[in-house]
Amino acid sequence: MARTKPPSDKELKIRLPKNELELLEAYCIKHGKTKTEVLREWIRSLKLDS
Repeated sequence: MARTKPPSDKELKIRLPKNELELLEAYCIKHGKTKTEVLREWIRSLKLDS
């Protein structure tokens, strides 16, 4: 299947303790989302103080 969006031009790598990674993965399964989708949603929800 072809990509429908152009590839992102930046990559972010993070280190997580095993329990936090398991929590993220369980959340993704429960909500039917990828880790990337969940993290993007969280980043977009951040508000900067004016």
